[in-house]
This record gives sequence, C-alpha cells and structure tokens, in this order.
Amino acid sequence: MKKQKIMSKPKIKITLVDKKGEGHCHRGHKIGDSFDFDTERGKLCPMVQHVAFPYIDILRYDGKLPEGDGKSIRICCPDADVINIFKVEKVEE
Repeated sequence: MKKQKIMSKPKIKITLVDKKGEGHCHRGHKIGDSFDFDTERGKLCPMVQHVAFPYIDILRYDGKLPEGDGKSIRICCPDADVINIFKVEKVEE
C-alpha cells in the first residue's frame, strides 16, 4: 500500500501596508503591523479577516490570486472612515 503525502497548510501573513482614510483604526492597527493568520488571528480586526478570507482560501489550496505574482494581494478594510490597506501573502518556507 502506498503512503499518501500529507500536505501542510502554507503560512499566511497579513500586514498593514498603507492607510487612505482620515479616521483611526478602532482596533488600534498601525502601518507595519503584521499577523500570522494561524497563530495571531485573534489580534486581527474581524472585519479585515472577513475581507481577507476568500484570498486566504485561494492561497491555502494552491490557487493563483488575480494580481502580481499570484502569491499576494492588497485588500482594504471595509471601514470607509479608516481605509487601512492590508497585504495578504503566502509565506514560502
């Protein structure tokens, strides 16, 4: 019987890279803050997680994102007063 190779989930990093709005993040995030999706998701704003999740799913299951190299994408916080911009990326180990 042939052993089946078990694939581990790739790491996903979410980083606040820019800000367009005048408001302040209600969660306290600042440009440069970075989060490991698996171990630090409790620290990340739930609204950002909601927006990021479809892209995380694509990256986790070897899909290609519709931007750049297909391994990262920039997304916006849905809070129109803040407009934090996050980069969601697959971390190559």
